[in-house]
Amino acid sequence: MLRVLETDLRMTNGHLRMPFRFGIVTLTHCPHLFVRALLDIDGRRTWGIAADMLPSKWFTKDPNSIYADEVADMLAVIQSACAIAISAGAQANVFDLWERIYPAQLAWAGGRGYPPLLGGFGASLIERAMIDALCRDAAVPFSRILRENRLGIDLGKIHAELTLAQPRDLLPPAPLRQVAVRHTVGMTDPLSDADISDADRVDDGLPQSLEACIAAYGLSHFKIKLWGDLARDARRLRKVVRVVTRSARGPLAFTMDGNENFKTVAQFREFWTALTADPALAPLLKGLLFVEQPFHRSVALDAHGLHDFAAWPGRPPTIIDESDATLTSLRQALALGYAGTSHKNCKGVIKSIANAALLEYRRRTEPTRPFVLTGEDLINIGPVALTQDLCMAANLGIANVERNGHHYFKGLSLFDAKVQDAALAAHPDLYRRHKKGFVTANIAAGAMQIASVVDRAFGASTDFDPTQFTPASEWTYASLENPAPTS
Repeated sequence: MLRVLETDLRMTNGHLRMPFRFGIVTLTHCPHLFVRALLDIDGRRTWGIAADMLPSKWFTKDPNSIYADEVADMLAVIQSACAIAISAGAQANVFDLWERIYPAQLAWAGGRGYPPLLGGFGASLIERAMIDALCRDAAVPFSRILRENRLGIDLGKIHAELTLAQPRDLLPPAPLRQVAVRHTVGMTDPLSDADISDADRVDDGLPQSLEACIAAYGLSHFKIKLWGDLARDARRLRKVVRVVTRSARGPLAFTMDGNENFKTVAQFREFWTALTADPALAPLLKGLLFVEQPFHRSVALDAHGLHDFAAWPGRPPTIIDESDATLTSLRQALALGYAGTSHKNCKGVIKSIANAALLEYRRRTEPTRPFVLTGEDLINIGPVALTQDLCMAANLGIANVERNGHHYFKGLSLFDAKVQDAALAAHPDLYRRHKKGFVTANIAAGAMQIASVVDRAFGASTDFDPTQFTPASEWTYASLENPAPTS
């Protein structure tokens, strides 16, 4: 039997080394949250942990919202999920606990006007902390917990066609031990060193431009953020192609993030037809894996508005991301002609396991149709959020994953030397010590080595203690915007 006895929320502030423009926001600073949960597991008490950034605009895409209010809303839904988890009492397994937390949390969020994507974010953090506690208590890696179904997942309760299946029947037999890094090309990121003005140049020892990142990391996979403006995007895409084909080696792979820029199929089709007619973009289109969330979430799963999407013969493989907000979202998307969805821990671990199983089931039953499960990022950084997300991607068999936390943050320098040293000791394949002393991601030949991640409980080091950070109840938004001076 499992029961959540108490929870603890801790926060620290992060400031990006360079602005990150995605969609309608440019992010320069962001709080980082740790959620701990104390579980009683058959009479034994074990703390589990989860973590995430609290970014602006991603969960709501409200152009009029104020970031301080957004952070308050994110904390409210997380605190709600924690309270619901405690009130759920003792259950047989993690899945039974999740079944009581997830719908109650979405009902609570909906009753207060919060969208399902935001409500589910709260549930995802307590879910991850519960899974982490279970893995720590059993002293076995998540890969074994998952394939032996010690979580108790009943796939048929999420997707009816999977009623007779166990996770191990539809997931890879073992986790990956390395993943290719799909590098984020933000909407305002410099493409070459010559594009960087003296005022914007970052002198911290890490690469800043796309060109420099390719040289430093050996990148071959790229995710390009789109503005939704044909002339502007075409100009930038041509420049990206020139830089990448000049700098990168080996087969190239690309994805494009539509950032919810289109409201109709006709708009997106016109945009895409023009791009595919541009001969300068041939290398990009040849290596295209998929287009992510081109339609605004208000219309992306609207059967009436997208009734002719599936009938478009030249449509690129297209996935949902922000629109994957509920347990039925993927099935709706597949019915409309999408190829699949993304995995992000912030959208839920159990949901992603079920979605991965559904997509594999469809591959087997519809072998001529492409199905895609991809890994996308929420500016994940270590020592917890990144490793847990990599652990999930590896166990779902996602061979290339968008990674950008190491690019927009200066390694693990958000944390003190003790935390950095512990992360490096726990994950000497994933991290390295930079010549300037801080610990940062170790990316070589375009890949992250993650054996130490998949061999641990739920990815993260077992000795990390977030109680050194500010309790969420004492944290203030002013501390983020006006950090104390450093000596």
